[in-house]
Amino acid sequence: MDMRPDSRSLPDLSVRELRTLLDRREIGAVELARAYLDRIGEVDGRVRAYLTVTAELALEQAEEADRRLASGEAGALEGIPMALKDLISTRGIETTCGSRILRGYVPPYDATAYARLREAGAVLLGKLNMDEFAMGSSTENSAFAATANPWDLSTVPGGSSGGSAAAVAAGEAAFTLGSDTGGSVRQPAALCGVVGLKPTYGRVSRYGLIAFASSLDQIGPLTRTVEDCALVMNAISGLDPHDSTSSPVEVPDLTTALRDDLQGVRVGVPEEYFGEGLEPGVERAVREAIERLRALGAELVEVSLPSTKYALATYYIIAPAEASSNLARYDGVRYGYRSPDGEDLVENYLATREQGFGPEVKRRIMLGTYALSAGYYEAYYVKAQKVRTIVKSEFDRAFERCDLIATPTSPTVAFELGSRLDDPLAMYLSDTYTIPASMAGIPAISVPCGFSDGLPVGLQLIGRAFDEATILGAAHAYERSTDWARRRPELVSAG
Repeated sequence: MDMRPDSRSLPDLSVRELRTLLDRREIGAVELARAYLDRIGEVDGRVRAYLTVTAELALEQAEEADRRLASGEAGALEGIPMALKDLISTRGIETTCGSRILRGYVPPYDATAYARLREAGAVLLGKLNMDEFAMGSSTENSAFAATANPWDLSTVPGGSSGGSAAAVAAGEAAFTLGSDTGGSVRQPAALCGVVGLKPTYGRVSRYGLIAFASSLDQIGPLTRTVEDCALVMNAISGLDPHDSTSSPVEVPDLTTALRDDLQGVRVGVPEEYFGEGLEPGVERAVREAIERLRALGAELVEVSLPSTKYALATYYIIAPAEASSNLARYDGVRYGYRSPDGEDLVENYLATREQGFGPEVKRRIMLGTYALSAGYYEAYYVKAQKVRTIVKSEFDRAFERCDLIATPTSPTVAFELGSRLDDPLAMYLSDTYTIPASMAGIPAISVPCGFSDGLPVGLQLIGRAFDEATILGAAHAYERSTDWARRRPELVSAG
């Protein structure tokens, strides 16, 4: 009897399951790439996760993968179809950062994270939608389209890596890379019901990542399962001579940290993360998930992170300040969009930036420029950096009492498309639980932990610097004890 899987079902499998099928030669890499391209053609008109689909390249890379699989020289991710957030540089492929100002920009080099995935044998399906320059929590700030949440097409997928999360949830890629500055991997992972990890700052090279806030940005994976997340992290982590902020700390094989129970693990629970603004359905799901951690053998410990309430305001001084500096390079001279307007160079600069940047990017540039200006630098930027130090020190003290910290990832489930576009503060509050770990530069993962009003809820596990192993191990134990990771939206079967 032929037990080969139906090609239509292949995009619903995990990376580990797909590699097993490829290794056994039960499927081929070209067949697998075609299955994903078919899925993209079937559903992406409604999800709008992709800005660019690289079908021809994907099939070429898949043919190479089949040859290596046949010769026994396969990499760890050989033949696995993936996609990248459109701020990760790809040589010869347009990289827009979700902005008109970079429309038509084709990088002359590959980002290190992408280069390492290619070395591991992964196959590129395309580039994914995002909030412009990673500034947003809903992927509605893209200059090209608003991505929809596969669980409910009338709601947002989160942001700024909304295209990356939606693509995994809809089976349009086996895994994706996003970037996380204040929660932009974890929050969309929670809203789309997938796994999303923000690594320790410096664990993954930022070379080739188009910068938003350089002291905060980190590339991270979005996957169906925690094991898949560990596999991708193994491939992309480690020191890079092209990035002076990448760390020489040794990278262990993170798949060896995956465990089935939590005996001997102390889990901190900060009450500051269970206050005003947390939807009752989200709190219920997260509290039940924390109790499941206890049932798996964990010891629950109360910890306090009192400066959590200041983290959001602090972030919206530091991140825009860095953005105002980083985005000064987009003037229409060297690359990207250039306005035809203006009688002299200064007028042309102004016209290019006025026409090329969207409203949220302009808002943050103005906030950052104000915070760095004479007379306000000490009052805002310097003070914010002091608060950032306090936030980090509070995490350090908490980790004296526990091995990881459990919190909600997002205070709400996915909200309606358009519902917060006229209320920037409400949008910013979407990241209230993810920003503190970003400020401290420590790793954090979001793993599916239930549903509220039919929409996914995420549990966030935060760990010590460079201790991705502990949070991945705990997340894996939790995931194996539930069936949340096996749930799929009805998008595909709905036709």
